[in-house]
Amino acid sequence: MIWFLSCLIPRLESSRLTVHSPATLDRQLSIIFLWLSGMYFHGARFSNYEAWLSDPTHIGPSAQVVWPIVGQEILNGDVGGGFRGIQITSGFFQIWRASGITSELQLYCTAIGALVFAALMLFAGWFHYHKAAPKLAWFQDVESMLNHHLAGLLGLGSLSWAGHQVHVSLPINQFLNAGVDPKEIPLPHEFILNRDLLAQLYPSFAEGATPFFTLNWSKYAEFLTFRGGLDPVTGGLWLTDIAHHHLAIAILFLIAGHMYRTNWGIGHGIKDILEAHKGPFTGQGHKGLYEILTTSWHAQLSINLAMLGSLTIVVAHHMYSMPPYPYLATDYGTQLSLFTHHMWIGGFLIVGAAAHAAIFMVRDYDPTTRYNDLLDRVLRHRDAIISHLNWVCIFLGFHSFGLYIHNDTMSALGRPQDMFSDTAIQLQPVFAQWIQNTHALAPGATAPGATTSTSLTWGGGDLVAVGGKVALLPIPLGTADFLVHHIHAFTIHVTVLILLKGVLFARSSRLIPDKANLGFRFPCDGPGRGGTCQVSAWDHVFLGLFWMYNSISVVIFHFSWKMQSDVWGSISDQGVVTHITGGNFAQSSITINGWLRDFLWAQASQVIQSYGSSLSAYGLFFLGAHFVWAFSLMFLFSGRGYWQELIESIVWAHNKLKVAPATQPRALSIVQGRAVGVTHYLLGGIATTWAFFLARIIAVG
Repeated sequence: MIWFLSCLIPRLESSRLTVHSPATLDRQLSIIFLWLSGMYFHGARFSNYEAWLSDPTHIGPSAQVVWPIVGQEILNGDVGGGFRGIQITSGFFQIWRASGITSELQLYCTAIGALVFAALMLFAGWFHYHKAAPKLAWFQDVESMLNHHLAGLLGLGSLSWAGHQVHVSLPINQFLNAGVDPKEIPLPHEFILNRDLLAQLYPSFAEGATPFFTLNWSKYAEFLTFRGGLDPVTGGLWLTDIAHHHLAIAILFLIAGHMYRTNWGIGHGIKDILEAHKGPFTGQGHKGLYEILTTSWHAQLSINLAMLGSLTIVVAHHMYSMPPYPYLATDYGTQLSLFTHHMWIGGFLIVGAAAHAAIFMVRDYDPTTRYNDLLDRVLRHRDAIISHLNWVCIFLGFHSFGLYIHNDTMSALGRPQDMFSDTAIQLQPVFAQWIQNTHALAPGATAPGATTSTSLTWGGGDLVAVGGKVALLPIPLGTADFLVHHIHAFTIHVTVLILLKGVLFARSSRLIPDKANLGFRFPCDGPGRGGTCQVSAWDHVFLGLFWMYNSISVVIFHFSWKMQSDVWGSISDQGVVTHITGGNFAQSSITINGWLRDFLWAQASQVIQSYGSSLSAYGLFFLGAHFVWAFSLMFLFSGRGYWQELIESIVWAHNKLKVAPATQPRALSIVQGRAVGVTHYLLGGIATTWAFFLARIIAVG
C-alpha cells in the first residue's frame, strides 16, 4: 500500500493543488511551531541552560536526561556544573543567549507561545481549504507576491528582529558579557518600556528618534556598529554589527518590496525583465520562461530548490568562519554538527532541484511552443554540453586522484623528497591565497570604515581565544588543501554531469527517442528494448544521489580534520596553541593512506571504544548504521527476478500449509528496489558519519 501511494502522489497534479498550497503551507508552519515549542520546552524543563549561561566555556549544553531504565542512565555524561545529561550540539543555547533569554521561565513562555501559534496555523490551514480557498490566478500574480514577500516577510521581518536585538538582546548581552548574574539583569520588557534603562548603557537613547529625523545618524553608532571581526569576550560576531546588518538589510528589502508593478503603472514586470534578457547568441532569450514558471509547479520548485540548496551550503561555510552567536565558536561539537547538517541539507536540495527539473521536462515541457528560446538552444546543444562535461570529469578524476596516487607510491617507496607537499614539490593554492590576502587587507583599503576583515579565516589578524579555547584564527592553505579541493572539484562535476544529463535527456535520446511517452521513471529491457537499464530521468536522480553523497562526505571529512588540525585546540597562559590533532593535516592528508590511517582509523578510536561510557549510544549507532548501509547493497546488487523467484517459493510454502493469502504477492519493481537501496545507503552512510563525528568531537573537543 505504501509503495502504491508513493507512486500515486506525484500524479495528483490537478488544479486541486492550488487549494492545497496555502493550506499545506499553514499546516507545515504549524508543525514547525510545534517542533520549536518542543525544543524550547526541553530547554525549560530538562536543561542546564541557566548553569551554562554562568560559564559557557567550561559547562557543556545539555537538554535531555535519560531515565534509569535497564542501565540507560549511563548515557547521562558529566557536562560540568554538577549536571549530568546528554550533551547537545544543535546550537540552541547560543541562539537563546544571543536573543537575550536569561531564565528557564522565559523558555517556558516561548514554548507556550509557539504552541498557540501552532494552533493558529492549524486553524489557518482549515480556513484556507474549507472557507476561502484561493484560485490559481492568485498564485500567478507574481508581482504582488514578490512585493509582499520582499517588503512584508523579509523587510518587516528583518526590521522587527533588528528592533528586538537593539532593545532587548544588546543590553542583556552587554550585562552578561560584563559578568552580571542573569537574575540581576532587568527583564526584557523593562528595557522596551523604560527608555532610561537603555540610555544608561547607550546614551544616545536619551535623544529618542530626533537624530534619525535630523539625519544625524552617527549618534546611533554606539549600538549600530561596523567593526568586523569577533567579540573577544564571546568569540562570536559583534551583536551590534548584527543589529546594524538586520536594520540595513530591512531597509533594502523594504525598498525592493516597492519595485514590481501591481495596481499602478509604475514598477517592473517580471515578464518584461525576462524577455529583455537577450544576448547576441541566445536567440529568443528568456521568451516564454514567464509562462513556464507561472504554470509549471515543477519548474518553479526546481529553481527554488537549487537556490535554497546553494544558499544552505553558503550558510554552512559562514557558520564557522563568521560564527554569529556568542560562544558558538568554542563549542566544537556544535560547530562540526552545524557544518555537516547544512552541507547534507544543501546536497539533498540540489539533487531535488535536478529531479523536479527532469519531471518538468517530462510532464510540463511543450516543445511545440518553445522554439529558439534559451532552454530550446540548451537542449539542441546537449550533446556538446554533456560530452565536454564528461571530458572535464575524466580529466579532473585522473589528475586529482593521480596526485594522491603519486604521493602514495613515492611514500611507499621511501622517497618523500619526490612527493607533492609543502616540504618537497610544492603545489601552493596561489589564487586562494591571493583571495585570502585581498580580504585580509580590505579594512585598510576597500572597506575603510571597518576595523577588522569580515572573517578571521582570511588571515592578517591575531587568534581569538575564549576561556582557554581557540575560537578562530587565520587558516593557512597549502599543498594539502590544493589536493583535496581538486577532489571536491572532481566529485561536484561528476554529480552535475549525472544530474544535468538526466534533465537534458529526460524527453528523448538516440537510444530511446520516445522517452517522453514513458514518463519520469520506467523500468528497463522491455520488449525490443534490450540494454536500456538506468536510462529514465528517475535513474539519473538515483545515480546522482550517490555522487552527491560522495561529494558531501569528502567535504565534511575535510572540514572535520582541517579544523581539528589547524584551528581547534587549547591555548596556554603563555599563549602556546595546542591543536587537537597537532597540525597533522598538511603532512598526513596528502596520501590516501594518510586519510585512512590518520583520519578514519585514528579518529574512530573514540567511537569504537565508547562502550561503558556516556558515549556508548554513538558506538551502537556506529555499528547499526554500518549494518543499514550494508543492507542497501543487497538491493543494489540484485535484480528484480531474484526476489520474484524467492517470493514464489515463499508462496509455495504458504500454499503447502494452507495459509496463503488471496492476493498474489509481487516483488518490488526495479525502480522501487533501487529506491529502497539508495535510501538505506544514504541513511546508513550519514548515520555512520554522524556517530563517528560526535563521539570523537565530544570526547576531545
